[in-house]
Amino acid sequence: MLPLDPQADIGRRAWVTCPNCEDHLGCATCGQGSRCSEHWRYLLTNTGSLLHLQCPSCTHIWDHETGFGATRTRWTRTTSGLHRK
Repeated sequence: MLPLDPQADIGRRAWVTCPNCEDHLGCATCGQGSRCSEHWRYLLTNTGSLLHLQCPSCTHIWDHETGFGATRTRWTRTTSGLHRK
């Protein structure tokens, strides 16, 4: 298990499902599409609509494209996944 990233700050959170542990499964609140107090992710950084996240449960780090707000160029969207996994 990875340690928490130095950028992890409980004040910067996002409610996105973790693709690694899927700890939100079985949660009634998450199942209704609401935000619960347990299944949030650290929002490490963002570049426009691309979020860089870390799960506090399993410490998995990944990128999530929201497609909302300030978007990036097609080239940036295509190549950004090559650097982080």
